[in-house]
Parts: sequence; structure tokens; C-alpha cells
Amino acid sequence: MAKRNPKPVTNEPDRITGSVERVTFHSEESGFAVLKVKVRGHRELVAVTGTLPNISAGEWLEAEGQWHIDPKYGQQFKASQLRTTHPDTLEGIERYLGSGLIKGIGPVYAKKLVQAFGKDVFDVIDHRSALLLKVEGIGPGRRTAIKEAWAEHKVVREIMTFLLSHGVSTARAFRIYKTYGEKAIETVMGDPYCLARDIRGIGFKTADQIAAHLGIARDSDVRARAGVEYVLQELTSDGHCAYPQAKLIEETATILEVDTDIVARAVAHGVEMERLVPDRDAHGEPLIYLRALYQAESQFAVILRRLAGGRHPCPVIDMTKALPWVEQKVGLTLADSQKHAIEQALSHKVTIITGGPGVGKTTIVNAILKILRAKKLRVVLCAPTGRAAKRMSETTRMTAKTIHRLLEFDPATGQFKHHDKKCLSGDVFVVDEASMLDIHLAYQLVRAIPPHAAMIWVGDIDQLPSVGPGTVLRDMIDSGRFGVSRLTEVFRQAAASAIVANAHRINQGQLPLSPEKDASGATPSSDFYFLPIEEPEAAVERLIRTVKESLPRKFGLDPMEHVQVITPMQRGVLGARNLNQALQAALNPEGEAIERFGYQYRVGDKVMQMTNDYQKDVFNGDSGRIIQLNDAERSVKVRFEHRVVEYDYQELDELSLSYAITVHKSQGSEYPFVVLPIHTQHFVLLQRNLLYTAITRGKKMVLLMGSPKAVAIAVRNTDSRQRITRLRDRLSDHVSEA
Repeated sequence: MAKRNPKPVTNEPDRITGSVERVTFHSEESGFAVLKVKVRGHRELVAVTGTLPNISAGEWLEAEGQWHIDPKYGQQFKASQLRTTHPDTLEGIERYLGSGLIKGIGPVYAKKLVQAFGKDVFDVIDHRSALLLKVEGIGPGRRTAIKEAWAEHKVVREIMTFLLSHGVSTARAFRIYKTYGEKAIETVMGDPYCLARDIRGIGFKTADQIAAHLGIARDSDVRARAGVEYVLQELTSDGHCAYPQAKLIEETATILEVDTDIVARAVAHGVEMERLVPDRDAHGEPLIYLRALYQAESQFAVILRRLAGGRHPCPVIDMTKALPWVEQKVGLTLADSQKHAIEQALSHKVTIITGGPGVGKTTIVNAILKILRAKKLRVVLCAPTGRAAKRMSETTRMTAKTIHRLLEFDPATGQFKHHDKKCLSGDVFVVDEASMLDIHLAYQLVRAIPPHAAMIWVGDIDQLPSVGPGTVLRDMIDSGRFGVSRLTEVFRQAAASAIVANAHRINQGQLPLSPEKDASGATPSSDFYFLPIEEPEAAVERLIRTVKESLPRKFGLDPMEHVQVITPMQRGVLGARNLNQALQAALNPEGEAIERFGYQYRVGDKVMQMTNDYQKDVFNGDSGRIIQLNDAERSVKVRFEHRVVEYDYQELDELSLSYAITVHKSQGSEYPFVVLPIHTQHFVLLQRNLLYTAITRGKKMVLLMGSPKAVAIAVRNTDSRQRITRLRDRLSDHVSEA
């Protein structure tokens, strides 16, 4: 009998097709999926692993790859390529539409649609959507929502497939679609670096990766031009408004790994195209600005100098009568420094009131407001954040708005409604927490102030500087151009607070004091305590126990409403990210939840808006609570103060859990009880102004816990990095008008 030749071994991939019965796992970041698929000829469901942008139960799957025996999970089909198409069975179509993939269609409407249109349902939604109105419960509004969501789904899927094919995450595809619409792929292929400029969350490195896949050379001019702007933009994150030209060229060349002459050529091109602006520092060294920052800095100086001239809108006041009158109104005897501050505010068109906690800034502002209102002047109050505006309203008993809401964003133009051509109405504008203003927002504000009006800037320059670029309040003070009242005297009632006393000790370079146990072993009552704990893991356990059990038991408070954990940084065991997960598990462990962008969002969670969203009218730092998750609509509802805002699932990267927040995010806010972990693992951020800012966030009590060495490092370290800005010189007349 002849021997049969063995079957030749080939590297040809196997192919399977079938219906997706269950999505066991799918990562929106990487696209990796584990699926259970009903494959013809296989009695059991087949486990398929591979990468694809998104997937829903009911879809028809085509896969190429190899069979594989996983030691833990058994036989799997490891796919090198996955493709999906609409399901072609009525059962599959119903499951597909009812999966929550399309907003407006849940299981109930999926069943109705399939009963009404059968396998033609996709064509009806696409091309004959008027027929949807024949389905019970679908009116004009739902019809439009379904049609738009279907079109959006198709485009977003194309974008995600495109990004995935170039080796990058698909998590930002929805935002790319929102920015560029149906021209997204065309736009990205034309200039992939537009992603770094236009899409929050997509940096230069991601755009550079796509560019490499598209064949753009590493030493190309287009890459160098994008690289220069990227480096300048990154430097604004460190607070700089500009950067020395020579250093910019050198650092960009290092990051891009190209010759400096290529980068120098890119800088010259940026200047020629007016995307970059050259300038010189006080020593004559060349600087380079991004155009928007140059305009904001130079025009802010021009407008504020002009505003400071002319007559004050308040008529001349006899202060010998006004001061006793206002003392009677506020029920206090004013100190000489406070009287001087009031006189300045009523005689200088631009005046600044600065000082730490307990020095009477609120008293002065209230006294000034009473005099101005008695003179029938229109007073406008504003602050950078919602919490700061709310506190200002409470202390003055007048309406205060955030600067963003005061200026009113116009979605039609993408600009604020109020500006130099359409000024705000008012005679005197009071800006609280002014140390938080970066140059961008400060410029937008002053350009909308009417020329006749006066401005009063109130803030504490010893706090952390603004998160954004510039040192606006400090530069205004250092320019010597405006009336400045720097308050240092701590008044008796405030001096009784250990929070206030320790804040001033820290500001003077002294360690904070915590009450020591008396002879009986009891700890005296105080509003400030320091709990030494060396091990970060032990500090986390103690922090959770304190927030969840000790504080509620002792003070009868709600830890979700009254306690805020504030930490120096995001990363690390005692960073905001880890603490948020631990606190969420302790304080809100159950209930409806959804996982997006590496976080789990749960009904009841404390959350914070992480970026300005003018369309939704919510801004960076606004705090709220999740009140609803809706799988059918793929949306989350969040209550901010007295209103509810709705987010698409794909927009949840705008929100972060806020059981624990960074010190920077706490600026402008006060909380009844503050728990502040501090450790040497926070070394890179341990500075005096950071510790000072964190402690002054507490109203009723501050509990500092962690390493004594870390506290000592923070108190000693005053070496905050100098921000590069020319605002002080521009305000001082040392730089000619732009």
C-alpha cells in the first residue's frame, strides 16, 4: 500500500465567521476584545480574541487568525484581523439595536423597529427615516435623535478603525468626530499634527505616531513646525508665557531627535506665518511666544494701563464721614490698614487688595460695596471658579458670577459675547481670588470692562500661582502702577483659629503646630491637627478610616458633603488617582456603574469637571454628583449646584472622581473639613506656597497626616520656578504698546 503524503504545513490563517453572542471584555483605549461567537459547525460558543474599535452583541463577525490553546481559558481563536458587519438575522438585528449602541434605541424600541421593518430597518434609518414615525412611541424628536446617532455611530466607527490601523488608541475618536465632523479622516490625513493642536487629550506624541504611519519623515519641516508649537504649549503648562529662543530650539531638537538647524528653520517659518511672535526679555535675549499668548499679555497691559487713567466713577467722598458711617454699617471698628485700603479702592480706578487668611479682606470688600451702593453705582462681582463665586455671594449677600458666565460664551461664534466691542454693564468690577487668573482669562475679562469703570482685584499672592500661564496678580503688584493694599495684621477673632495661625507660620517659614496631649492623655480641642504616619500604605488606611468613620462619628457630618481630601499630586499611593479609587470603594461601593477611560463612574459619585465646556456651560473645577446613568441613551447626568448637566458616555473624560483632588484643583474653594496627606513621595511638588494653599482651604478643621520630613521640606522650599512673562515690564511702561 502506497504511503500517503503528509498534509503540507502552511502559514495561511484560518477563517471563521459567526454571530457575536456576548462581549466578555472590550477596552475602549486599546481596542482589545474577548468575544463569545456562535460559529457554524461548532456546538459550543467560540472564544475569539483580537483588536477592533467597538463591538456589540448581535453583530456578524469575520475573523482571520490561528487557533490557540490558552492554559487557563482553553481553546481560543486568536484573530490577527477582525471585521464586523450588520447582523442579517432578525434576532441578531434586534439584539444589535437593543444593545445601547445607538442613543434613543433600547431593547423596547429595537423590538418595535424589527417588527415594523424587518431586515430593512438599517436602510429605513439611513435613507427613509420619516417611516420611523409610524412606530408607536417615536415622534419627530426621537426620530431625529435616532437618525443623528446612527450617522454619528458610522462616522465614529470609521475614525476608530482608521486610528486603530495606525497603532493608536481609539478612546478620543468621539472627540475627533465632534471637532472635525465627517471630514475627520480627510483632515487627519492632510495634517495629523492638527490632533495635538485641536483635540484635548491627544498630544504631540500620538499625532507624531500617526504621522509616522502616514509616511511623514522624522526630519520633515512639517514635523519640526508642529514640534516647536508642541514644546511651547507644554511650557505654558509650567506657567511660562514665552521661552528663550535658543533654549526652545535646543529642547525641541532634543525631543524630536533632529538637527537644531531644522528646528531653527521651523521657528523662522512660524514667525513668518505669524503663528509665533518674537520678542526680547529685559536683558535683550530673544524670546518666542505663541501668538495667542503674546496678544493676551500685550493687550492686557495696554487695556489695564488705559483703564487705570481718568476719573473714578465714584464721586469724591468725604472719608472723615464715610468711614465712621461704614463702620456703623458693618458693625466693626476698622484698622488703619483697612481704612487705607478702602480709601484707595474709592480713589484709584484699578486697585489691588492682597493678604492671607484672617486679615480682613472680606470686611474691606463689604465696606467698599456698602459705600459704592450708597452712591448708586452699579457693582459687578466675579471670581474664577464656581465655588469662589458662590462664597463671594454668601459673604457679600450680592450676586457673584464666574468670569466665564459673566462674559457669556456664544456657541455660534466660539467666542465670548462680551468684549471690547460689546462691553459689560457696570461701574465697579470686583474680582475675587485674583491670584488664580491666568493671562488668557484675565485678558478676556479686562477687554470687556467699560472704559469708565473701576476694578478692584482681591487675592492672596502667597498662594499657588494660576494653573495656566502667567503670574498676573503678582506682576500687577510688582509693576508699581496701581494702588496696592497688602494686609498683614491678623485680627483677634481669626487669630484664635489654629488654621489661620499655622497658615501664617508656614508663610513665615515656620513649622505648623499641632495640639499636644495633656497630662490626662487627652488632646485639646483645635481646628488643626497633624498626624505623623511614615508609611504611605498605612496613611491611606488611616485616611479612609478617618473620612468614613472618625469624622462622621465625632462631628455628625456627611463625609460626601463635608469632607474634602486634598493631596499634592495625581500619582503615587497618596496621589489623587489612587485615593479616589480607595475612597469610592469605601464611601460609594454599590450601585449602577459604567467604566470609561480607565475609571469607574457610579451613581452618587463626587465628580469634578476637568476642562471648560462652553457648550454645556460647565467649567474647569466645577464640582457635582452623578445622579443617573442611562444605558439606552448612553448618557450620564450630573448635578452641579442647582442644575443638571448631561454627558455622553464618550464625554466622560471631561469628568474626574473628586473624593480626592489636587491642591491646584482646590484653589478658590473652601471646605468644612480638609484631610491633607503629605509625604516625601510628593517631593517634586513640596513647596511652601502649595502647603499654605492647601491648609487655607479648610474652614472648620484641617487634618494634616503623613511624613514630618515632607512637611519640613515643603515649609523650607520657596524655590518656585520663575515663570517667563513680560507683563510686569509692559505694565511699567518698560515695553512699548503692542
